[in-house]
Amino acid sequence: MIREGEEFLLYKEKLLVGRCGCARQGEGWRLGPLWVDPAWRHKGYGSFMLRQVLKSTGGYTGESLHFLELGEDAAGKALAEKFGFSRAGNLWRRHRVPDPTAVGLTHDFLQQNLLPGGFFVDATCGNGGDTEFLCRLAGPQGKVLALDLQQQAVDNTNARLAAAGLSDIGRAVQADHAELAKLVEEGSADCVVFNFGYLPGADHSLFTTPKSSLPAVKAALAALRPGGILAACLYSGGPNGDGEKTALLEFFRALPIREYTVLVCEFANWAPTAPLPCFVRKKGW
Repeated sequence: MIREGEEFLLYKEKLLVGRCGCARQGEGWRLGPLWVDPAWRHKGYGSFMLRQVLKSTGGYTGESLHFLELGEDAAGKALAEKFGFSRAGNLWRRHRVPDPTAVGLTHDFLQQNLLPGGFFVDATCGNGGDTEFLCRLAGPQGKVLALDLQQQAVDNTNARLAAAGLSDIGRAVQADHAELAKLVEEGSADCVVFNFGYLPGADHSLFTTPKSSLPAVKAALAALRPGGILAACLYSGGPNGDGEKTALLEFFRALPIREYTVLVCEFANWAPTAPLPCFVRKKGW
């Protein structure tokens, strides 16, 4: 299948057997009319075309909106419903909203509870996704410090910040997060973020463990100013098992209520190994 302007064309043995229009419509896409040569119908070509067009227009990644112009017959109705379209006037409408993720929920929570201009710490910078988010949240008047034990993670993060024009706000350094107290002054941080586990795209035999993560979260709590937030995504079921997740949950749940408010967000109908976003707000304004 090839794209020519605002139309996808499907060829079979050099014969044009199908076509589907594709054009921007507001925040989404308008597809169709979708046509398959009668001699080639009922052989899956309509499904193949629609799937490929949806893939090409973001229909399977992130949030997406599509409108489809299709025939009124039973076959057209079945095709539209197969791909999640529902009738909307004289068109079919498909609005895809992906499942929430632990990292996405963490970012949403921090965006709602932190102000620009603060000092934020990414204690497990990995490939820099959280660091970039914190830099954008901090803004030009804020500062972000990122750390990671692996030099590859530090290099990836600094390269990402440079490409995004955020190097004046944030920087990554090679350091063990267990030694966070040596890098961050007590009571100075508005937020400390942890995304435990291993570095995506690197050696998965290298991962965080309770031996380093417990001292790290203790140091992070000391580094927070009153009203500051510690955010942590906990993982299990991979190469690091569930020891770290269990140890950190026990630590968070034992924190004194007079000093901290602890929130643990559970995906109740997912597997027990689903990522677990946790938040700790330090009291004492």
